[in-house]
Amino acid sequence: MCRSIKTLRAPMTPEVHDEDIRAAALQYVRKISGFREPAAHNREAFDAAVEAVAAATADLLDTLEVRGATAARRTPAKTG
Repeated sequence: MCRSIKTLRAPMTPEVHDEDIRAAALQYVRKISGFREPAAHNREAFDAAVEAVAAATADLLDTLEVRGATAARRTPAKTG
């Protein structure tokens, strides 16, 4: 895996926001695709990949168990 992907949060952060998850997903898709912003004809595929990675990340964080500590909990984005 790429060594230059930065950590977006500490491993034991008690609260993870949807914005954190999306930022990590976007960073991953940018790194893998090689595009910071895709061309118009690739936009749909790029956005779908970001959403798929974000969903997989949210599922992972929702199911992780860390022994001796409280696992990270997702906090939905604020609306309004």
